[in-house]
Amino acid sequence: MDRQVDNHSHLGELPLRAGSCSSLLLVDDDRQLAEELKCGLAAEGFLVDVAHDGSEALQKITTRPFDAVICDVMMPKLRGDELYRLAIENHPSVRNRFIFITGFPANTYFNAFLSRTRCLFLFKPFPIQYLIDGVCQLTRHS
Repeated sequence: MDRQVDNHSHLGELPLRAGSCSSLLLVDDDRQLAEELKCGLAAEGFLVDVAHDGSEALQKITTRPFDAVICDVMMPKLRGDELYRLAIENHPSVRNRFIFITGFPANTYFNAFLSRTRCLFLFKPFPIQYLIDGVCQLTRHS
């Protein structure tokens, strides 16, 4: 099943201030992109913490709960798939709280991983609204 977030997905009516103080962890080694995404999500009312590699993200997940984790696939120290595996081993409640983002849509390994986990995902570049829609979808079902 393709779970790519897109503007054509049926997500229902979204509130004007989508975040309602939902706590998000944004994990991306591209600092500029992370800052842009953080600002866009914060403008919608989300509380956003940022990690710039998988190891830092795992430490944050261990320290406090997040309503959703937005995670790049290719990162230093721990790739997104490795972070996901370790996170759900230690904190099973995060299993359905990941949205993966990747700039490598043709990578067969990661496509198989995304298919296997059935997590939401986006291919970079994407409109910020697609990410907001995906986060709203996850946090409404938490």
